[in-house]
Amino acid sequence: MDLEALRAFLAVVETGSFVSAATTRRIARATLRRRVDELEAQAGVPLLVRTGHGATPTEAGRVLAERGRRILAEANALLASVREIGGEPAGTLRVGLPVGMPPTLIAPLYGMLRARFPKLTLQVRFAEDPVAGLLRDVDVALGFGDPPDEGPFTIIPVHTVRERLVASRTYLERRGPIDTLEGLAGHDVFVWETPGADASRLPLVQGGMLSVMPALRSADIHLVRRCAAEGFGVAFVPHDGLPDERNDVSSDLVPVLADRVGRDRVARVVLPDALADIPRVRILVDLARGFFVG
Repeated sequence: MDLEALRAFLAVVETGSFVSAATTRRIARATLRRRVDELEAQAGVPLLVRTGHGATPTEAGRVLAERGRRILAEANALLASVREIGGEPAGTLRVGLPVGMPPTLIAPLYGMLRARFPKLTLQVRFAEDPVAGLLRDVDVALGFGDPPDEGPFTIIPVHTVRERLVASRTYLERRGPIDTLEGLAGHDVFVWETPGADASRLPLVQGGMLSVMPALRSADIHLVRRCAAEGFGVAFVPHDGLPDERNDVSSDLVPVLADRVGRDRVARVVLPDALADIPRVRILVDLARGFFVG
């Protein structure tokens, strides 16, 4: 596939007309139209519906536009990796992290990176599903959700946390111990929500799921933990292996039904294959793996 033809086609899709696309790409309209025509000829199906008011993609055109953006991003990443080979890692690395990732983890990792590679800077973005922003908004993402179903991604497990039901000691003293699954029904349940997970179903240690009606569901770990620490109810959150932003939050929380409800949740670094050999990306991945292992 001709990348220039693909760029011309995407410009038409994004601007809605050949005139605007030619202006955006800073090329002659006839040249841009010829490239799009050649791409349609290669595809063997119409990619655009052309009218006097502009151009819109066909169903095939929409599919090509969606995949084509990723192809161009990967091509740019490949060129970047070639340019950086042999040199000191420099430039900006865009990192995607889950909402609520504790600063107590992020700050030391940043310090290690800057100490070793002062020419490298970070741009950190927080999202409920950071993996979804790969190539478009971020270069590398750390996520707790399921890995992508398709696409040329490199997936590296770096850390495991234990999700449990927890409540504050004062809450349990006031309300009494929770000894059975049936007894949980009388309490407000707060659930840390991750991409692809059903917050209304909690995993059982022996297999199966427990249906609940969450009083609060959020991708922000701090918010869910704080509500439990304040004595408002019981939270299903990472309890072992992931520190909180403040020690007084997690120190007052104790496991509830630990032998009945819980699971291990794997944190994965996910990055496009096209970026796997870029020095600044590889360095961050290696640091993250060593940091969590340590």
